[in-house]
Amino acid sequence: MAIVKEFKEFAMRGSVVDLAVGVIIGAAFGKIVTSLVNDIIMPPIGYILGGIDFSDKKVVIVQADAAHKVAEVAIRYGNFVNAAIDFIIVAFCIFLVIKGINSMKKKEEAAPAPEPVPTNEEVLLTQIRDLLAKGK
Repeated sequence: MAIVKEFKEFAMRGSVVDLAVGVIIGAAFGKIVTSLVNDIIMPPIGYILGGIDFSDKKVVIVQADAAHKVAEVAIRYGNFVNAAIDFIIVAFCIFLVIKGINSMKKKEEAAPAPEPVPTNEEVLLTQIRDLLAKGK
């Protein structure tokens, strides 16, 4: 039972929960970026380059032959181009998010801390000190 207790403590730490949330949000964000690249960015680029669809681009090494049951062997560089653009966009978005978070942290750090309110004991001691100073 001790191992179950240790695991529960480990799993409930803030950093582990934060990591789990980050992974889930990251996966959803990855789907959004993939759709952005495949459905919005790549079609105009393909159009500008003469109607090229990058996802279909490949270099065939061995042609498929159904009669001899040979599958096509090809280097699909178009998928790599799409993945590289995905990565660049995700990296740039993460950069912007981190930059925003860091700028918010700097603003929080720049705000001066309010003067601490003296306790009743400190107020009384200050009054006593002032009275003694006047009496001398």
